[in-house]
Amino acid sequence: MRGDDVNTTTHQSPRSIADLVKDLRDETTTLLRQEVELAKTEMSEKASKAGRNIAMAVVGGAIAHLALIFLLLAATGAIDTGVETTDLARHSDWIAPLAVGLIVGGLGAILLMKAKSGLTNINPKPEQTIRSLKEDKQWAQRKVA
Repeated sequence: MRGDDVNTTTHQSPRSIADLVKDLRDETTTLLRQEVELAKTEMSEKASKAGRNIAMAVVGGAIAHLALIFLLLAATGAIDTGVETTDLARHSDWIAPLAVGLIVGGLGAILLMKAKSGLTNINPKPEQTIRSLKEDKQWAQRKVA
């Protein structure tokens, strides 16, 4: 046997360009699928957070609406008391609804402020996906180079 025969049997032939392109295509396809899954997960988390804050805003609005009703009842009672008589016993008709209205209104205001704060802190952009896509771009550029 000649030395040339030994080299050809143990030496592997370089991969063809077609094989390299196929591998790059397969890896890119897998990578894109993973990126789509990441984007779905990230957007789902953001939608869930927004949904909770919207629900809190709706409840806060309903409570604030109830507070308005109590405050209007209190104002009505106060006007009625002022017009009819100055008897102190009659003041309970408007002081109680006023106190309830202020407490319920305060609770509604707190919920509305918390919901607003939560909604303004949500960034709708899928930051992880964008960052990952930039990394993928760099990876693909290294593969091609």
